[in-house]
Amino acid sequence: MTTTPRTHAGNYIAGEWLPGDACERLAITDPATAETLGSVPLSGRTEVDRAVQAARAAFPAWRRTPVVERARVLFRLKALLDEHHDDLAVSLSREHGKNVAETWGEVQRGIENVEHAAGMPTLMMGDTLEDVARGVDCETVRQPIGVFAVITPYNFPVMIPLWFWPYAVAAGNTVVLKPSEQDPLTHQRVVELAVRAGLPPGVLNVVHGRREAVEALIDHPDVTGVSFVGSSRVAKIVYARAGASGKRVQALGGAKNHMIVLPDADPEVVADAVVGSVFGSAGQRCLAGSVVVGVGDAYGPMREGILD
Repeated sequence: MTTTPRTHAGNYIAGEWLPGDACERLAITDPATAETLGSVPLSGRTEVDRAVQAARAAFPAWRRTPVVERARVLFRLKALLDEHHDDLAVSLSREHGKNVAETWGEVQRGIENVEHAAGMPTLMMGDTLEDVARGVDCETVRQPIGVFAVITPYNFPVMIPLWFWPYAVAAGNTVVLKPSEQDPLTHQRVVELAVRAGLPPGVLNVVHGRREAVEALIDHPDVTGVSFVGSSRVAKIVYARAGASGKRVQALGGAKNHMIVLPDADPEVVADAVVGSVFGSAGQRCLAGSVVVGVGDAYGPMREGILD
């Protein structure tokens, strides 16, 4: 693998990379140089339906695959991600704009999620409780349930998809991933590594696009559940729209993160912490500090330290 993202990304459906020639394409640029790195198709309902049908067709065989075999795919993926860690970090920095130290950390957090998902044989264990009543035992069994849509944002384009799809496929579900159209190239390389690791066709599919693709996924009758990360406004819309049709939904929005500075705080430490929180990762962390509250006499030294 090289440090240059794919020139022309395509949709990955049923084990094939499809160029999406019938779709409008969106250019992906390096924010530091304005260099065009590549482009992605802006898919519509036709492409989304094809991806969902591929995931649906792959589901019966994948759910019957023993959980230890599913986990082995993730162990192999983890090893490949470790091998290409540096290249992925450089690629992500060019595509997104964060410095390489921060993108290296993002890739690391993603790898850790893959590693954790590989523990699915333990994570999926059920429970048994005998004699909950006379002649009655209670057993809980965890089973895969179908096709999941994963819709992710621009700010952590490698890590956030790995919050979801490794767990979903390890549990025996199949996935259609709709990454951010602004910076999807590096995660496409992650998907290529997953294919090399042995993930069967149709288990993980990727469609690129904007609002039309998102709405098509949320509304599709064969999508069982939706995982979303984005703004609070859109998260509420996704939750209501997907929940109205009975889908399982987790919709993660933003937050107001307060930093409370007490009078005995060291001004230099405070300044470093505030600036790092607000401007780290190009200021795009979900947990970036958005409100700083100085208590009592803390305000003056805190303000001077930050401005310096």
